[in-house]
Amino acid sequence: MPTESFFSSASLAYIASAGAGKDGKTYSIKPADGSGDFTFSRGSNLAATRVGPTGLIEKGRENLLLQSNNFDTTWSAGNFSFSDNQSDKDGGTNAWKATCSTTYNYLSQNFSGSGVYTFSGYFRKGDSNEGVRFNFSASADTNVYVDLTDGSSTDNGNLIYKSITDAGNGFYKVVVSANLTSPTSLRFFVTNGVTTQVAGNIYIQEFQLEIGLAATDYIESGATTGKAGLLENEPRFDYSGGATCPSLLLEPSRTNLVQSEYLNGISGLSKIGTSFDTNATTSPEGLDNASLLKEDSSNGSHFAYKDFALTNGSTYTISIFAKAGGVNRNLKLGDGGVGWGSGFNVNFDLTAGTATSGGTIEPMGNDWYRCSVTGTTNATTCRLIIYSLLNTATSYQGDGSSGVYLYGFQVEEGSYPTSYIPNHSGGSVTRGVDDINKLTGVGVTSDEFTIFLELDLSDTPLVSNVGTYFQTFDSSNNSQQEFRFFSYSGEQVLVPYFRQDASYAFGNGGNAVRFDGKVLFRSDGGGSYTMFFGFNGSSTKEVRTGLTAYTLNKIDFISQPKTNVKQLLIFNEALSDADCTTLTT
Repeated sequence: MPTESFFSSASLAYIASAGAGKDGKTYSIKPADGSGDFTFSRGSNLAATRVGPTGLIEKGRENLLLQSNNFDTTWSAGNFSFSDNQSDKDGGTNAWKATCSTTYNYLSQNFSGSGVYTFSGYFRKGDSNEGVRFNFSASADTNVYVDLTDGSSTDNGNLIYKSITDAGNGFYKVVVSANLTSPTSLRFFVTNGVTTQVAGNIYIQEFQLEIGLAATDYIESGATTGKAGLLENEPRFDYSGGATCPSLLLEPSRTNLVQSEYLNGISGLSKIGTSFDTNATTSPEGLDNASLLKEDSSNGSHFAYKDFALTNGSTYTISIFAKAGGVNRNLKLGDGGVGWGSGFNVNFDLTAGTATSGGTIEPMGNDWYRCSVTGTTNATTCRLIIYSLLNTATSYQGDGSSGVYLYGFQVEEGSYPTSYIPNHSGGSVTRGVDDINKLTGVGVTSDEFTIFLELDLSDTPLVSNVGTYFQTFDSSNNSQQEFRFFSYSGEQVLVPYFRQDASYAFGNGGNAVRFDGKVLFRSDGGGSYTMFFGFNGSSTKEVRTGLTAYTLNKIDFISQPKTNVKQLLIFNEALSDADCTTLTT
């Protein structure tokens, strides 16, 4: 963080640890009138995630049902009448009494889409001993019959998951998950607790339908769906690596090509000596939605594999979160020698947190690790094999219960893994680029000014000749000056560049200066510029004269590859060498 004197003299101060931003904005803390705020966009879906302050992965959440606790509107009802303000599960009056006059009765709402969905809602028996039949009307109905006198249930087997638990005050919480192949409707019927529909009444409260394997906290909806968590155009203040203060996570657009949590639902996945248990343990998201790659009791290899249709000659990164599911159980990712010119064959030690050559392993807390490999294809059919290991052995005597817990499977085109993109459809899901748009009101009035930028580079990938841009604009909205941070010509460090009017002015070629995340650009006026870079606890200074003098009007970030921004300060003056050295040391 800057000292108070630097903060006081800055015309604009953006500090990510303030954690402020939502609704397409990320807020500067100075000036306080909003004129220094950035506009922010990422797209129109909930595909982005972040690591939150508790160390857990956080997603966007959406209740897809409309009028989720207002059943006399939007819902389609056959021979039902409704009374609100009924005694609820919490001792209040937020429940509804649903009364049907004949044995022909239904309550339903349509929704669109396919993939993994989870319904959750609360039910209590009525004046007699009624029950409820629930289903997703799809190509294969998923009927569940719940006896509301005791919470017992039966189903027709077309489910991923089912749970009926006592919610208090006579209510049962019903949770049902299914993998749906077509647009469908959610339907309820009053029954005698098993298959027969009856006239009668039941009490209902707080229905929710969401994408994914697990029920999350209830989100009230009305005429539009209810949303919570990390939303579409919300900046991501990220706490990866156990950080106590966040940085602003900026990433390019990426697409996850594989169903990421319901591993049994992956089309074309073959299993040898193993099976998948769904919702087997708590994931890095803090929900019970991780799978177990479970070995059988045979003496041999225990693995699953899939052949992907990929682009020949392209580079892909495969990542998955893994945790040991038994003593000395580890993970291996291999290419099987099918479709990869530059392939992978990597063991991940899930106790020591280490990987053999070609693999990357990142601790996620609670004994979870994110494991990743990268390869370049030489065909359009490319194999991935996921092994459960006993220590380092791929062939061993299984015990029928151990293996490796898995979550967050991701296959993306690119040379490094980006943040987790949930995919519950089996198709592809794209997270849009994090875009901090141009900013006005920077408070600079002449061609003398100073810009200080601090990045968290601890997790920034080294991608040769591909870097993050920090741009300045003149009053005509023309890009005139750019900071660029590259992994230059294979060097395993990031190096800063400066370009003006499309020509490199600083750090070009073999004279590139390495830095550790702190960089300062000072315009001394009249076309004289100085750059300061922090490296190994000290500051490096470079001076260039005879360039074009510009008055700073707007700035912009373009993140390629991922970047974590910690702070940005802009001064309406050329700071002294001593101050510049202090800021970048």
